[in-house]
Amino acid sequence: MRDVYAIEDKLLIVTTDRISAFDVVLPNPIPFKGAVLTAFSVFWFDFLKDIVDNHLISTYVDEFPEPLSRHQDQLEGRSMLVVRTEVFPIECVARGYLAGSGWKEYQKTGEVCGIKLPAGMKESDKLPEPIFTPATKEETGHDENISEREMARRIGDDAMRRLKELTLMLYSRAAEYADSRGIIIADTKFEFGVSDGRVILIDEALTPDSSRFWPKETYEPGRGQPSFDKQYLRDYLETLDWNKQPPGPILPETVVERTSEKYLEAYRLLTGRTLTDSGIRSQESGFRRAVSES
Repeated sequence: MRDVYAIEDKLLIVTTDRISAFDVVLPNPIPFKGAVLTAFSVFWFDFLKDIVDNHLISTYVDEFPEPLSRHQDQLEGRSMLVVRTEVFPIECVARGYLAGSGWKEYQKTGEVCGIKLPAGMKESDKLPEPIFTPATKEETGHDENISEREMARRIGDDAMRRLKELTLMLYSRAAEYADSRGIIIADTKFEFGVSDGRVILIDEALTPDSSRFWPKETYEPGRGQPSFDKQYLRDYLETLDWNKQPPGPILPETVVERTSEKYLEAYRLLTGRTLTDSGIRSQESGFRRAVSES
């Protein structure tokens, strides 16, 4: 979960250790979660910057506008100063595998967001090719899957085509890289905005909160997959006698620790780094220079 603040003509995104499941904020924070999600986004923004620009300005707290730089101990490692944009109210989802809400929809209709898929597919099957399945971006409640036609009705044909193209390009590049690191990116979502007349990537990018990461070595179609995202926590909550309404249940320490471990392990496997590596900051610095020169 993130807190967003308006800072002059920019935004400050602070990623906290709070965690939600089934739209309920749980009472236990997950150690390192905010730092992991921030580091993931910084990594992917840099990795994918040749496909599309993004909103990241800096993660250096000592370069943030006053008085933010005085709060370095609270902001370091979990905050991003970003460009403010006109946001497209669409979750741009790319799916390479049949899982989650896509699997549920396929079981009922044989389609996902109006896209007809081959008959006889199993849960977690790899799709013939990645598909674009947009969803609404709701202020409250669940986002809802929509068709490309409905997306075009909301934001226009040209914008729909551009966001679809970018979504599939970003997913394909990231999925190919992740595969080389032993991780399957089953699906992910992106968000985009307009700044100075250009479409740019915003929000977060390919984090465990916006993606399904599966270990390649244990992948087996026909069932749900172990994952490095919040699914482990959701699976635990499903075993409880809880109606998925606030307040959320207090999590056992073992569940908190295991969830934290999954976030940290996903970052290590995909980037080859740990959160203490100085390379995280130097990587972001290189990206920042590229932005300033463009």
